[in-house]
Amino acid sequence: MESRSVPPGPYRATKLWNEITTSFRVGMPLRKHRQHFKKYGSCFTAEEAVDWLYDLLRNNNNFGPEVTRQQTLQLLRKFLKNHVIEDIKGRWGSENLDDNSQLFRFPANSPLKSLPRRHPELRKNSIENFSKDKDSIFKLRNLSRRTPKKLGLHFSQENIEKMNHEIINEDQENSVDNREISQEDVEEVWRYIILIYLQTILGVPSLEELINPKQVVPQYVMYNMTNTSKHGIVILQDKSDDLPHWVLSAMKCLANWPRNNDMNNPTYVGFERDVFRTIADYFLDLPEPLLTFEYYELFVSILGLLQPHLEKVAIDALQLCCLLLPPPNRRKLQLLMRMISRMSQNVDMPQLHDAMGTRSLMINTFSRCVLCCAEEVDLDELLAARLVSFLMDHHQEILQVPSYLQTAVDKHLDYLKKGYIKNPGDGLIVPLPTYSYCKQISAREFDEQKVSTSQAAIAELLENIIKNKSLPLKEKRKKLKQFQKEYPLIYQKRFPTTESEAVLFGDKPTIKQPMLILKKPKFRSLRY
Repeated sequence: MESRSVPPGPYRATKLWNEITTSFRVGMPLRKHRQHFKKYGSCFTAEEAVDWLYDLLRNNNNFGPEVTRQQTLQLLRKFLKNHVIEDIKGRWGSENLDDNSQLFRFPANSPLKSLPRRHPELRKNSIENFSKDKDSIFKLRNLSRRTPKKLGLHFSQENIEKMNHEIINEDQENSVDNREISQEDVEEVWRYIILIYLQTILGVPSLEELINPKQVVPQYVMYNMTNTSKHGIVILQDKSDDLPHWVLSAMKCLANWPRNNDMNNPTYVGFERDVFRTIADYFLDLPEPLLTFEYYELFVSILGLLQPHLEKVAIDALQLCCLLLPPPNRRKLQLLMRMISRMSQNVDMPQLHDAMGTRSLMINTFSRCVLCCAEEVDLDELLAARLVSFLMDHHQEILQVPSYLQTAVDKHLDYLKKGYIKNPGDGLIVPLPTYSYCKQISAREFDEQKVSTSQAAIAELLENIIKNKSLPLKEKRKKLKQFQKEYPLIYQKRFPTTESEAVLFGDKPTIKQPMLILKKPKFRSLRY
């Protein structure tokens, strides 16, 4: 069954749960099984279910190949707990399921979960509280009005300059002397700019269900943008919020293993495993995940951008979201991602687990301390693993400071100071990011495009060999002969006949003429 990518938006974890359970019920093969001298129809073994679901998740765009068999087994246990499946005797509600020949079946009732809805009164109050002071706090409707509902947003520099000149000319008559900018104005501009950029990048009509604007603390964003080391790591003024010295030393030891290992410290067989456990225990004992409970929906919604054709969008969205974190959380996240990324790429790293590779171990160990919900969510582990895997691969880009954001804020404050705009949230006079959103294609179309793209690249390589004038003729013949052996179809397309090949070398075609078989004439005797 072809997977569909669940788009960004609220309650994405619930939507994913419904998609997976539906796919499982529709696609899981059912057949007769015998157990304890008795036959059971329309059922499956736990092992068969793990095999089928494991393949489904690894090929699903929302989860990907990082999913492990153990995670698949955990999901099946949650299926049993939530009555998506039941054992052959109709029992459910526990997580008593192992990767074995135990028989299970589907119940008659639907396993789909209903999407939660916010109470209308609470929703109304949150908007009213946010837009009480019109002079100092921008309004949510500004955000939804300025972002087109259709994906795809393009601004040319010419249009931006024209728009800026129009704003200046329009307000020049009414402009007053430079107004004094308060700290509150600065903070509201930061909040306004980061929210409108985030909404534009995600391509959603509103951020209302993903994040409450009051959750955006401008002081955090400003601190994360300015108080950094030369490597972009947040520097904390209050050292009591920092990682303990012994944790930092342990992380540095493994991140640079083995060249940075202090030889004065006692080492023994299994030393690196003990150091790793020490680090893992510290992060797993934190009171909340590094991405915080309140931003759970926001980060989960971005998981729907984690596709090959939307990679840049996902990186930019995560870059902004990580700026919202409290500075101690952002610093811990930066150091953790740097450590596990280096460890997973280190070929000299000793084996830290008997049955798992280093990369899988990093993802399985730290995913729950990076992202999880305050209330138990059935797909937490899979979603967190997917996000941590992406963070590991792109942490340098995601956790760097976006310079365009500072530029946008500075320009907005300048216009506010000169009186071209009246309120911090009135009008956006800086260019929004430009994205070209690709249309999602099927797996078959992707494979076809992949083949055609590869063939085009190989054909280009052939042309480079042909047109290389510095290559000796003998060497060129040798390379072309080797190319013909490896890629005969592409070579034949370029040189369909021996004449076309001969033109390249200025030779006469080396076509062997068919040998003529002449019969010897029979001479008759002159004698009769």
